[in-house]
Amino acid sequence: MPEQEDEMITMPAIDMAATGRNIARMRQNAGFSVRDLQEFFGFATPQAIYKWQRGDALPTLDNLVILASVFGTTMDAIVIRATDTNVIS
Repeated sequence: MPEQEDEMITMPAIDMAATGRNIARMRQNAGFSVRDLQEFFGFATPQAIYKWQRGDALPTLDNLVILASVFGTTMDAIVIRATDTNVIS
């Protein structure tokens, strides 16, 4: 039986804290308040936005699409990848 080399796959990871800081920076640069974003999303409270900015949670995919549109950028520009990657073998 021939030997099979282990193949390693590098899986990207999201840096939640850096992504949160990025969302806060982009919001401020776009001239929006947290309350403005709350209204865009139709949220009853701003808690989700604060969680995003603190890195406690990430926006859902549909909310990420909206953020990118509101900020005039791409989803990739909002999400920050971690420098340490997860490796699966």
